[in-house]
Amino acid sequence: MRTAALRVALLGCGVVGSEVARLLTAQADDLAARVGAPLHLAGIAVRRADRARDVPVGASVFTTDAAGLVGRGDIDVVIEVIGGVEPARELILSALEHGSSVVTANKALLAEDGGTLFAAAEKANRDLYFEAAVAGAIPILRPLRESLAGDRVTRVIGIVNGTTNYILDRMTSSGAGFAESLEEAQALGYAEADPTADVDGFDAAAKAAILASLAFHTRVTAGDVHREGIGEVTSADVTSASQMGRVVKLVAICDLVEGEGGPSVSVRVHPAMLPLSHPLANVRGAYNAVFVESEAAGQLMFYGPGAGGAPTASAVLGDLVTVARNRLQDVRGVGESTYARLEIRPIGDTLTRYHVAIDVDDKVGVLAALAQTFAEHGVSIQTVRQEGRGRDAALVVMTHTAPDSALAATVESLRSMDIVREVTSVMRVEGETGS
Repeated sequence: MRTAALRVALLGCGVVGSEVARLLTAQADDLAARVGAPLHLAGIAVRRADRARDVPVGASVFTTDAAGLVGRGDIDVVIEVIGGVEPARELILSALEHGSSVVTANKALLAEDGGTLFAAAEKANRDLYFEAAVAGAIPILRPLRESLAGDRVTRVIGIVNGTTNYILDRMTSSGAGFAESLEEAQALGYAEADPTADVDGFDAAAKAAILASLAFHTRVTAGDVHREGIGEVTSADVTSASQMGRVVKLVAICDLVEGEGGPSVSVRVHPAMLPLSHPLANVRGAYNAVFVESEAAGQLMFYGPGAGGAPTASAVLGDLVTVARNRLQDVRGVGESTYARLEIRPIGDTLTRYHVAIDVDDKVGVLAALAQTFAEHGVSIQTVRQEGRGRDAALVVMTHTAPDSALAATVESLRSMDIVREVTSVMRVEGETGS
């Protein structure tokens, strides 16, 4: 067994990378004891080597030649935390080709082209670990990948984006609108100056693809995920949810769906009203949580900080210890599992429920006409509530479960009716059974 120091290369030294470098240095003795050999930080690839950084390593460790660093041939583990698809993909593939194992936090790359990375890792007989790619410090990927490998996971539903959860939580607790809550999130550093990836659901969709791939042993990409953001969520939506004992959350939902032709997979990200009794309803601020349902283990909840330098670095270091141990023992850990190759269901086939708010003329026959439109599309109404009278009249309809395509077609028909001034809100309702 090898006892010499293992050489580690770090790609990126931003918020996460600098914390990884700090922990590698501060916890060097403990990490060496856990791994069985010292970990030597052989190089850190950055865009600007002369930039001042609060990292406890010498200037000679920094390089702008990332390709040269991973191509040296003597690096045992490459840690990639630069993000994005390129040049991260090219660098990871080069690292594997040159004999390095890889630890990455790159959700976007894994969700877009994980198959290529896993194939390269298998060919090179090296590890590819990525716990930090989803939900920061929360250990969720390894339980899905390893701990539940002997079980049959049927559903994964989670709050996997801290920015949107903070925004929606502020809208709920303070009554503020979306724009105001977003500005507050940006001021506190929870949201980027360009928040598109978060508020439009791209970040959560990438994470949902990774979760579904692991849970259902089927390769799922970000393009397979139905995605809706929170930009259209209004204070009225949040208030209406509260009045019904619910709360609005941006959720990632991965379902194993049984059908006549066998099982298939549904993966979607969108705002939804959850009952206050649901475990995810009380996830506050920028925290993340993932709720897993499986046949044998039952219901499992994973909760904690989902982003930030220290939490994400914690997940990176956990992977590093595992991968380093494997290098010492000359073994390879768990690879990609895609044996099931299940079909990905379109959103239109997904069974869900809608909450629909409609501005209408307050006169005789309106409700009957609306009910007829729902019935024509095969959608059953569970409840109807009227708010206001006269010109301010509005109806709030909660449906029973129906295919999303039927519900969407119903809404389009409502918008074309003369008695309907406006369909002011459409939101899915999740987290309840028997409806």
